[in-house]
Amino acid sequence: MPQIAGGNRGAAYKIEQEGGGNEKIQETKAQFLAFRIILPAASTFFSFCRAMADLFLLLSSFLSLFACFPGFHFVYADAALIQPFQTPINRDLYHSCTDLIEKINSLVHRHPEKLTVETLKSGTEGYNADVTVVTYGQSGKQSDDRFKIRILLGFGQHSRELITPELALQIVSILSEEQFLPGMDLASLNGTLENLVIKLVPLENLNGRKLVEAGELCERRNGRGVDLNRNWGVDWGRKEKNYDPVEEYPGTAPFSEPETQIMREIATSFNPHIWVNVHSGTAALFMPYDHKNSTPDRVSSQRMRVLTEELNKVHCHGRCKTGSGGASVGYLAHGTATDYMYDVVRVPMSFTFEVYAGDKTLDEDCFKMFNPVDQTTFERVLNQWCGILFALFKLGPREIDVHSTIIENSFDQVYNWKDARL
Repeated sequence: MPQIAGGNRGAAYKIEQEGGGNEKIQETKAQFLAFRIILPAASTFFSFCRAMADLFLLLSSFLSLFACFPGFHFVYADAALIQPFQTPINRDLYHSCTDLIEKINSLVHRHPEKLTVETLKSGTEGYNADVTVVTYGQSGKQSDDRFKIRILLGFGQHSRELITPELALQIVSILSEEQFLPGMDLASLNGTLENLVIKLVPLENLNGRKLVEAGELCERRNGRGVDLNRNWGVDWGRKEKNYDPVEEYPGTAPFSEPETQIMREIATSFNPHIWVNVHSGTAALFMPYDHKNSTPDRVSSQRMRVLTEELNKVHCHGRCKTGSGGASVGYLAHGTATDYMYDVVRVPMSFTFEVYAGDKTLDEDCFKMFNPVDQTTFERVLNQWCGILFALFKLGPREIDVHSTIIENSFDQVYNWKDARL
């Protein structure tokens, strides 16, 4: 039987007595050639993997080495936990809370004939708050102020809204006559101001503001997590379906917070004719109510509506929202300052002004949502809303009968004395 010896491979292939012997040989040769090709490729692939592993170990050692030096910082985080980008505070435009209060104090001390300042303090359960209050009055005699229009302005209630204390600073600068609005008639301004007493709280939520400056740019609550504009006594504690405890926690009880206790004391002792709570987040001239989507039934309601519509037409060019906060802002808010001022303190003209509408598509970019970030917009917002507030100083008293208001408020204060101190 003829055979083909396989040499040193030790293999022989039978070719006799089998059909298709040549085909078997060709098939075997093809398999052998494929094996010779695949084996080197597999060897190359495994060598590549080993090289990548060595490179990874080298890179890890490199990072570990530089991490030992304080000048280098590496952050390891799950990609799903990476926070969205937040625009930082523009320190060229915005004062720190300390610098802002110091500048206001300096302005007051340079003009003692028309400005005074005091710091009110309160505390509870180890938590303390300081509130700076500036008072403007040309006469300097309280006895002369009885028949003047009294105006109370609050700024910085929500700590992330840095633009509002800056507006307060500019108003104090104008009242001191160290700064003037473009086109403002000084004689007309003085004629308006001589009949007014203005109390101004430039930064109600100082503790919360410190948290924002430390990097918590979305924080609007006070230093222990309470929304100060939900901590007042009208309709306190009610929660809507979209209630967010991170944003709107109202505290353990009405006036549980030192800041709101101080503001209530200022309001009840000063007994203002006009109240404005200044915020940012939209452009609006709101009147009561916040906790329901309707306006009050009193005569003063119609006067507030007429006034806000005029301010909107002249100064907002019709672009500011008006009406009740509850109906216009898109949600109901319970336990707000403006509703309490109107219903309990009986301030005949109570408003919430929203001075800046940021980009709402920037969901987590809080500083940019609530504050201008460039100098041009910053100055435009301050000038526009100073103009609106000084127009309010001029137009508001026309809607108020001081003598009848004194009688009405005296009765209301006796009737609401207990309620106002709940």
